[in-house]
Amino acid sequence: MTTVKAYPLQFKAEMKERIWGGRALEQYGLELPEGAIGEGWMIGDHPNGITKVINGELAGQGLDQIREQFGREWFGSRGFSEKNGRFPLLIKLLDCNDDLSVQVHPTDSYEGLPAGELGKTEMWYILDAKPGAKIIYGLKEGVDRASMEAAIAEGRITDTLQEITVQAGEAFYIPAGTVHALCSGVLVAEIQQNSDTTYRLYDYDRPGLDGKLRELHIEDSLNVIAYEGAGAQRMKTDGVKHGEWLTIASSPYFLVEKGVVAGTVALSTSPESFVILVIADGNGSLKWDGGEQAVKAGECFLLPATLGAYELSGNLTVLRSIVPE
Repeated sequence: MTTVKAYPLQFKAEMKERIWGGRALEQYGLELPEGAIGEGWMIGDHPNGITKVINGELAGQGLDQIREQFGREWFGSRGFSEKNGRFPLLIKLLDCNDDLSVQVHPTDSYEGLPAGELGKTEMWYILDAKPGAKIIYGLKEGVDRASMEAAIAEGRITDTLQEITVQAGEAFYIPAGTVHALCSGVLVAEIQQNSDTTYRLYDYDRPGLDGKLRELHIEDSLNVIAYEGAGAQRMKTDGVKHGEWLTIASSPYFLVEKGVVAGTVALSTSPESFVILVIADGNGSLKWDGGEQAVKAGECFLLPATLGAYELSGNLTVLRSIVPE
């Protein structure tokens, strides 16, 4: 096997049509197929979407092929799901042109999970929000399984939900078990466990893309909701200065930091984990031993654990994610 020197990997996004999607991802220069595009899977190694490399020596190869060839060396000693051997994270950009269903995700240990599927703890960073844009974020105080079941039966589930107004630059940590929904008018970067399991509690009685009502998963939802709360957190992230890194989400599956570059910042990978960079705003360049690449808002890069030293320069807002200890 020829040796490939580690370099930052960029992938062609896998676009997903969604009833709630729109065309806003075009502003990042991404190629959108026809229709209402709700999700761009930017870095994915899941049966429902495997992204392919578009730069450098490995162009054309899927993330699954790279995992098979370079394994722990490139992804790091922590860079695998112990449960299914796949890449542990899924990175998305979401265009919420309409409200998403009210939903909840299971933990890894939920018995109802499909074989090989992980639970889904996630975090959101709000890239853009129209004035007054809202999200549903958790349950109102005192809602338990019995009162939730009663509210569903009586068609008043919205009475149980906590709704909040959001602004660009806010970060939300959403552990599995947290009831949530993005609503219309937000553009979001999502870093999550590599999972595509969503249980829908409520979908506004609207038809799906095929004209039929979308399936609800009431029993699974009631089973996996963390009624006492799962540790969800909300954070304003405005105060970050050049060269600083602010932790905006910390979980067993990912550690996400926000950094601002105004000039040049020297960084390095470590052998334990790959690094994912999501360029949230601005433009500049990414330099490493053996190469340089222009970067701009909306682009995502997977830096192998063996890359070592790298530099970011320009005027950039960056989300940096690793798999923690």
